[in-house]
Amino acid sequence: MTETAANEAHGEGSWGSPEPFAWGHAALDARFAPAPDGTLRVTRLGRPGDGLPEAPAGRALPLVEVTAVGHGAGWSGPRFAASSLGGRLRYRSHEIDRDGVWHRLTVQLSDPVTELAVTVEWWSPDGLPAVRSRVTVRNPGPHRVVLQAVSSLLLGALPSPDALDVHRGRNDWLAECRWESEPLRRAVPDVGRAFHEHDGRAAFALASRGSWPTDGHLAMGALSDAAGGRAWVWQIESAAGWAWDSGEAEEGAYVALYGPTDPAHQWRERLEPGGEFTTEWSALALGSGFEDAVGALTAYRRLVRRPHPDHQALPIVFNDYMNTLMGDPTTDKLLPLIDAAAQVGAEYFCIDSGWYDDDQQGWWDSVGAWLPAERRFPDGGIQRVLDHIKRRGMVPGLWLEPEVVGVRSDVARSLPDAAFVRVDGVRVTEHGRHQLDLTHPAARAHLDATVDRIVGDWGVGYLKLDYNITVSPGGPRLGHARAWLDFLRGALDRHPGLVVENCASGGMRMDGASLAVVQLQSTSDQQDLLRCPPIAASAPTAVPPEQGAAWAYPQPGFTDAEIAFTLGSALLGRIHLSGHLDLMTDAQRDLVREALTVYRGLRDDLPSATPFWPLGLARWDDAWLALGMRSERAAYVAVWRRGGDTDRLSLRVPRPARQRERGGLTARLLFPGEGGGAVAWDGERLTVTVPDGGPRMVLVRLTEAGAAE
Repeated sequence: MTETAANEAHGEGSWGSPEPFAWGHAALDARFAPAPDGTLRVTRLGRPGDGLPEAPAGRALPLVEVTAVGHGAGWSGPRFAASSLGGRLRYRSHEIDRDGVWHRLTVQLSDPVTELAVTVEWWSPDGLPAVRSRVTVRNPGPHRVVLQAVSSLLLGALPSPDALDVHRGRNDWLAECRWESEPLRRAVPDVGRAFHEHDGRAAFALASRGSWPTDGHLAMGALSDAAGGRAWVWQIESAAGWAWDSGEAEEGAYVALYGPTDPAHQWRERLEPGGEFTTEWSALALGSGFEDAVGALTAYRRLVRRPHPDHQALPIVFNDYMNTLMGDPTTDKLLPLIDAAAQVGAEYFCIDSGWYDDDQQGWWDSVGAWLPAERRFPDGGIQRVLDHIKRRGMVPGLWLEPEVVGVRSDVARSLPDAAFVRVDGVRVTEHGRHQLDLTHPAARAHLDATVDRIVGDWGVGYLKLDYNITVSPGGPRLGHARAWLDFLRGALDRHPGLVVENCASGGMRMDGASLAVVQLQSTSDQQDLLRCPPIAASAPTAVPPEQGAAWAYPQPGFTDAEIAFTLGSALLGRIHLSGHLDLMTDAQRDLVREALTVYRGLRDDLPSATPFWPLGLARWDDAWLALGMRSERAAYVAVWRRGGDTDRLSLRVPRPARQRERGGLTARLLFPGEGGGAVAWDGERLTVTVPDGGPRMVLVRLTEAGAAE
């Protein structure tokens, strides 16, 4: 089905005023209207019946902001809204069509000064209050235009900053997914617009830093209107740079989402005559509150990612690194670990870093060739170990850091200079490594050959792909990031059964573009079991549970409560099991086996589950934390106690309307077993009681009375 509206009353090079029109479906209502100057504006984007009024077109913003050299801001300040070029873009036509589940809107705009042609694409999945947007800029004119910033999604006509809270997800190494909120008006003061006839220059603005896209902050944000029962949660799907800002415009609030920009990332795109540039995708989900909007965004993420059996199977992965071999694998150390992992029920076994280190000087600055170390695997080589993993019924995996080449590696000398990231002609060196530039065919051929050798020849079925340096954002730029994702897609095309884990020092590359390609996402490298729960509890804001991998590293020296605590941090996501299982007692291994048995009983629910937070989003120092997952079959609630002076907690677990209609729920303690705690359910509140002393964790299942377990 296609509906097209074109500006047929005017000849080529002329512009008119579009008629107001609507777009959307049962879960989304978008309205568009011309402003007095004839530019097309979004006057409403909401859910049907959500009470959000349609704003006058004069209060709304243009569909796109474009900043270019020689065409800067119409109103200078630390934000990109109100660009001169964006304000000039005139409507040419729009088309509404549908492709399967996707409702699509395409709007054509044009600038009478530069002659730039701009295409705005909005996609929305049927029945889901979410919009995916990107913008393409073409240069049909005779002169070069240098772009400095192009919005992938721009939305104005939101409620006043007085009514809104702004949310951001701090994301630091070992301290990922720390959400904070504050009144938007605190960042955007009321300066008395009536006196100045201008909006203030202030904005709440965030941008990525370096080549880790989620170092410092998640590539996400949100606005919420508690009084109105509305929330807007967004993600910028860029594996490179990104920026967003929110502020006041025409007496309402706005949000502007960008990929890399010149001020934040030294990004510029030179559009020669005939050239074009397309932004990264951005997505915006709507809900009655932050939690509800995250649920819609979770469903959207599942729709846009590459299909793979792993998203349904959720196999248990043992990785030898964390608090265990720590980058020092050998045949003698691995064989007993492999046996112990198989005994407790692991399904994949990944050999982590160090397997290629053969020179006794340390592997950090010699990586790049990705060949096994003979001294580490002297009898039968690494193939003996990989074959042993298979004989024990597990899929073998290997760690790689493919984008880096150590300064002592032969690869640093064999590849041409142009295959590496360079700044002003000088090869970048960071922490003893060079950075490959995958836009160069030699760099891509090197990595393709590496993957084909390891997967095709050695029989490896799992790759943990790490990235432990960050370089200047003026280095790898957008081209390398897009080439990196293309490399991943190519590897998965050639090896359909391969499972890829995305890691960058834990969660430093936890962006929507990467999540749409890979199967698993590392959420942290945190080694302290007491600091893992706030990360695990908040990670579902950024990653669907069936992709978000959390470490569980039980040790022989742990108490049973500590073993249960660390295992519990991974039970509502993907389990990355580690620890010296080979040195544990039989009773300790039985406790690990119990947790994995519980996980296998619930993992079928996770690929369709929606996260919720009975205590609100976890704060870094909270004594009690909770994460819930709600599927069609059941609801699960994980509760951690890290301290405090009470051993009992009561928390409200709202039930879906269909469950309220059908009758009561029953609560059952799933893990740990006998002596691990007690739970009670009164129809609205769940009460959890844990034994005194030390950290404790319980996992509870809520099901309809009489439902099969």
